Amino acid sequence: MDNNSRPVLVTTEHRGVFFGDLDNDTDETARSLVLTNCRNAIYWAGSRGFLGLASHGPDEGSRIGSEAPRVLLHDVTSVTECTDTAADKWRGWA
Repeated sequence: MDNNSRPVLVTTEHRGVFFGDLDNDTDETARSLVLTNCRNAIYWAGSRGFLGLASHGPDEGSRIGSEAPRVLLHDVTSVTECTDTAADKWRGWA
């Protein structure tokens, strides 16, 4: 991540849940967004809901997809900033 972006969790109308870096100059209210260093949550374990992925990161037992360098997401329904702890867990997922 560079200083011009921040880690976020993005959801879509199609039930997609994605983690990645959002450029600080991006309009967060746009219906389409580009994330860099993007991964998706195929399944997340635990009882914290999808917002727990932004505050705590994925828990053991979650299924997280491989990282893609750049992804254009359509039909965005939410953009949530991630904590440093959550971002570290997402980035370090094996």
